[in-house]
Amino acid sequence: MQETVRLTVGQATIRFLVNQYVELDGKEQRFIAGAFGIFGHGNLAGIGQALLQNEIDSEPDGGRMPYIMPRNEQGMVNTAAAFAKAKNRLQTWMCTSSIGPGALNMVTGAALATTNRLPVLLFPADFFATRYPDPVLQQIENEQNFDSSVNDAFRAVSVFFDRISRPEQLLPSLMQAMRALTDPAATGAVTLAMPQDVQAEAFDFPVKAFAKRVWHIRRSPLDAGALRRGAEIIRNAKNPLVVAGGGVKYSLASGQLREFARRTGIPVSDTQAGKGAINCDHPQSVGGVGATGSDSANHLAARADVVIGIGTRYSDFTTASHTVFKNPDVKFVNINVRPFDAVKNAGEMLVGDAREALCALTEELADYHVDADYAETVAAEKKAWEKETYRCYHLGHGPLPAQTEVFGALNEMLGDNDVVINAAGSMPGDLQALWQAKTPTQYHVEYAFSTMGYEIPAGLGVKLAMPDSEVVSIVGDGTYQMLPMELATVVQEGVKVIYVLLDNHGFSSIGALSESHGSQRFGTQYRKGGGEKHTDLSLAELPVDIALNAQSWGLEVFRVRTVKEFREAYAKAKELDRASMIYIQTDLFGPNPPSSAWWDVPVSQVSRIESTQKAYREYLEAKAEQHHYF
Repeated sequence: MQETVRLTVGQATIRFLVNQYVELDGKEQRFIAGAFGIFGHGNLAGIGQALLQNEIDSEPDGGRMPYIMPRNEQGMVNTAAAFAKAKNRLQTWMCTSSIGPGALNMVTGAALATTNRLPVLLFPADFFATRYPDPVLQQIENEQNFDSSVNDAFRAVSVFFDRISRPEQLLPSLMQAMRALTDPAATGAVTLAMPQDVQAEAFDFPVKAFAKRVWHIRRSPLDAGALRRGAEIIRNAKNPLVVAGGGVKYSLASGQLREFARRTGIPVSDTQAGKGAINCDHPQSVGGVGATGSDSANHLAARADVVIGIGTRYSDFTTASHTVFKNPDVKFVNINVRPFDAVKNAGEMLVGDAREALCALTEELADYHVDADYAETVAAEKKAWEKETYRCYHLGHGPLPAQTEVFGALNEMLGDNDVVINAAGSMPGDLQALWQAKTPTQYHVEYAFSTMGYEIPAGLGVKLAMPDSEVVSIVGDGTYQMLPMELATVVQEGVKVIYVLLDNHGFSSIGALSESHGSQRFGTQYRKGGGEKHTDLSLAELPVDIALNAQSWGLEVFRVRTVKEFREAYAKAKELDRASMIYIQTDLFGPNPPSSAWWDVPVSQVSRIESTQKAYREYLEAKAEQHHYF
């Protein structure tokens, strides 16, 4: 007879998770590093009780599940996603919420994780499975059926979703959850909706279910035929270009990418997720490509006859909305673990692990190297952009500094294994164009979902993942006002993060986009007034003191005015053993790096406003270069 142990569903969930491990290249570690949870009537007596019991047991089966109390449900999912990204998807945190608004707060974080292909495990509480007390507090009723709740919103943003309506359903669902979380080709947010009565229900679970289980991360090799076809396309290329995405980092393939570039001479551009996959001082490293990319990469993209996409999903920023690869005969060779991404742009599909693929492709192309003329062009483009980067970093702009000058100071002061974090506004564009990353870990920008409010909780997540690194999270005043509350969690946990807040009294990125599209920065500036004055720059700035607000959360705050003072403040912040913020005002209007690519944002086709009419004519002119790749 099978040995069993009587546990609640919540207790069984925690006992199962503390015994789940992953292995890659012979290195093994526990997969769920800990739990974030905000408790309410939906989960405090279920998963909450299970976490408490795990904490107070003298010898919990499988070990402890560390717990951290966050302040916002979206914030805790952002923290878990940032942790997973910093850990190259080999470890993450679980998140539990109560029913209703607490659960719905996690949906944006789930979308962020899935869009970025990052594993997070979510346990939103749900209605009563028995339905005796329906409708419970915070339950939305559906007149058409009784088996749906707000948690069904997670279906659209999760790679696996299930509702545990009976204890017998738990273990098969947890196995599928782990399968999805550890699958390099299919990972993202996994959501197990937990009815609150089921969480507390007891059941005789098989003891064997809680034995240590190791999930082996596969490295899928390329199909031999696909390898030959891809290599032949590259071998016939005169002006090839690599686009390195986040998949290179997650595959731990940076060394192989550097060797591939060295032996073939093929220049390597990068996406937001892929920056640092090749070190910036590598001769073949030519910087970011696309709408916010560098001139060096975009000029090479314009002439490329073969584009080798490695671990990229080809977002519209990477392709400049299908305008940056201008060669009418351009071909794509795509290396990706996901066939869904490998087929994009009608590319030759090389489905497999990035590291394995690069090793095989380097060997297959042993007789290939770009010609001398193209190599000289690559070197010249690289040198010219390095000169432009230096100029943007040392503008001497005034009276307020440009944000590129702050980035330059940080880029020069951060160590190779330190981390810079950002996600939204105008900053990711400047960072992709200018940041010079020497290692795969230094650059952490979430730009797949570009979630305002990511940066503050992400600082916590990255520091938990990389405790020995200086973690610097760059925050705009707009982002800060959306989700600052995890600063309390950072202080509560004694985690050292250096936050850099750039205050330009508005939404710089959207303001510039609005102006260039004929909408005159409408609704993008923090000014007194309102009514019909949303474009009036003469109005007084709001007396909101973000630095003082950050100080009230418990941070050490340094107010600075100049880049010189910023450098001095950073040196002081680095010496602290607690969280701090460096507050500096920057120019709302830039200047920003020169742009050499486009982004498709439609303009009103008819308007009585002259600025909109002009913008629409310019839009049609730019859109004329847009085309599908076949």
